[in-house]
Amino acid sequence: MTSLDAHAMAGQPGHVALCAPIMSTLSSPSRSSLVLGIETSCDETGVAIVDAERRILAERLSSQLEMHAPFGGVVPEIAARAHLDILDILIKDAMKDAALDFQDLDAIAVTAGPGLIGGLIAGVITAKAIAAVHQRPLIAVNHLEAHALSARLTDPDLAFPYLLLLVSGGHCQLLMVKGVGDYQRLGTTLDDALGEAYDKAAKMLNLGYPGGPAIEASALAGRADAFEFPRPMAGKPNCHFSFSGLKTALRHAIQALGPKSLDPPYINDLCASFQAAAIDSLLDRTRRATKVVQSMKTPPKALVVAGGVAANTYLKTRLIDLATKAGLSLVVPPARLCTDNGTMIAWTGIERLALGLHDDLTVQARARWPLDPHAAPAIGAGVKA
Repeated sequence: MTSLDAHAMAGQPGHVALCAPIMSTLSSPSRSSLVLGIETSCDETGVAIVDAERRILAERLSSQLEMHAPFGGVVPEIAARAHLDILDILIKDAMKDAALDFQDLDAIAVTAGPGLIGGLIAGVITAKAIAAVHQRPLIAVNHLEAHALSARLTDPDLAFPYLLLLVSGGHCQLLMVKGVGDYQRLGTTLDDALGEAYDKAAKMLNLGYPGGPAIEASALAGRADAFEFPRPMAGKPNCHFSFSGLKTALRHAIQALGPKSLDPPYINDLCASFQAAAIDSLLDRTRRATKVVQSMKTPPKALVVAGGVAANTYLKTRLIDLATKAGLSLVVPPARLCTDNGTMIAWTGIERLALGLHDDLTVQARARWPLDPHAAPAIGAGVKA
């Protein structure tokens, strides 16, 4: 099936919509809006300009991957300084790419949380300065909401409500997306997010950073049944996740192998077995969520997957089967919109501005900012949940 075929069948249960990057002639919340988006929540500096006709007029992205790779993870102080060094340049370049002046913009949208506080402050201060000088509305965007709404940029047929699987290096949640600013959390991680678990597993295997792509690549050459790893939380009546026990099992397997664990065949088998266990657990929790939402007054018709881990090919393949059996359409944004980027921030600005939602210049960056502030704490979960 081609991506165009998939999009045409997006409204039919069991079919996957691999959203096209740009759709410029479809309906929109407000056809006059033009928003600059700024993203600095972690180790990607993203800037984009999007209009309400779903046209991406400019997008710039600067990765800090090489800066953090020697440390095996993101160093907050390095990340914040890198954002400050490049952000003004990216904004200038994006405005030039779009052939716009700041007065042409209808609003400035910026990630205000959650994330690394130093990076968030760099983005928020910059956005405030632009908004104040050019007297444009400021829109403080929840980074998680931007992931949640990104699929609506590239799939205009995606209507509320829908079930969201949000999987990234910092977050692992299942949510009902009822509308802009209206979210019901069904499940969250009790410890690590899946992307974080991949990074830590890769570090144990000396595969470098980031771990997700490295483990997925090695797993292609390995056997998923070579090692018997647990499927955390499988069969539990709730929709929560846990990956700490799986990481422990991997460490024990590495220790039992001794020096052989560094041989490529064993590394490939360990990666394949680890990935199979992690995805099995993820699918079990998602399958549970599909059953929970079907009893709601307005059940969803689509399952959306967002966040950096959504780019994992093995995960997408498995989710197609899950969605088909649940009678849901599977909607996956393009890979470049799954990872952190300014485009999803700009689009969220479009969605919020259409509802008259914007903020004053006193808004502050927030390291923690749950999408569902009314969700009860998950028993056993740490502060990240």
